[in-house]
Amino acid sequence: MSKLVPLRVAPKGMGINDFVAMEEGFFTDEGLDVEFDMQVFRGTQASWKGLEYFDRPQDRPFAEGGDDNLIQCACQWGTVSNAASGMGKAVRDCYGVSPWGIFVRPDSKIFTPDDLADVPIAVGMRAGSHFNVPYRLEKYLSLDKINCLNIGGFSARLETLVSGEVEAASLLPPQIDMAKQLGMRSVIEDEFITIWWVPDHMEKQLVQGYINALNTAEQALKTSMDQYLPLWKHCVPASFEKHEWDFSGFSRGERFVKQPLPEGLIDEIFEQVDRWDLAQHIEDRAAENFIYSAAE
Repeated sequence: MSKLVPLRVAPKGMGINDFVAMEEGFFTDEGLDVEFDMQVFRGTQASWKGLEYFDRPQDRPFAEGGDDNLIQCACQWGTVSNAASGMGKAVRDCYGVSPWGIFVRPDSKIFTPDDLADVPIAVGMRAGSHFNVPYRLEKYLSLDKINCLNIGGFSARLETLVSGEVEAASLLPPQIDMAKQLGMRSVIEDEFITIWWVPDHMEKQLVQGYINALNTAEQALKTSMDQYLPLWKHCVPASFEKHEWDFSGFSRGERFVKQPLPEGLIDEIFEQVDRWDLAQHIEDRAAENFIYSAAE
């Protein structure tokens, strides 16, 4: 057997494909010796109060000089904005589809998206929880009535919602299912695209092997979903570990799609971040300069 090639992966926690692939040996089957970077992963769950763009946990491996051996994934707007701002490249060969929602406490007087006018909504700055808010609410509210409050990672957002520090929070998997089991109530739910994010010069065989392993895990999930739901335990942050979660009641979270990014998506993303005034750090809009393909 040939020697396995080391690869670091920072799971984002919105899905369990990474953990299925690790448990079932799908990474090894692709010749990869995968190590999960839990420091970056746990950092993305924590509070980002006071942190500027380029200083967030997910930014540091790129902003501090680059890291040729780390794969990450983020929302469609975050990954493209990061890549176009000089932090790595966006992978075009695959994508994910993840649930999203805004939640309130059970006694809240907020019941519809219109009720969220001027209400501070806990988000993680320039991440999926942030971009999704104007994306879904601008059909109900003018942009000046949408109030995003930077709290940070999903642990921090769920903590502030449950404690009453904020009245509403933008949540992703698995905090959506966690919030429901804690009695929180959904105001609006939908889905969005996620895109993988790699260093500029990452070896294509590593990325292709990683994609293949996630796709194999996707097929396993489709066949035996209930078997793998307990793997959500890896995504529960330390502050919520003592709660007795019923993982059998969790959804499967993000789905993996082994197909090229949808046609026109990049242009649509730039139009949206411009409209939302979230394009300040973008330096290069030429897709050929920040899009990565392992297949070419």
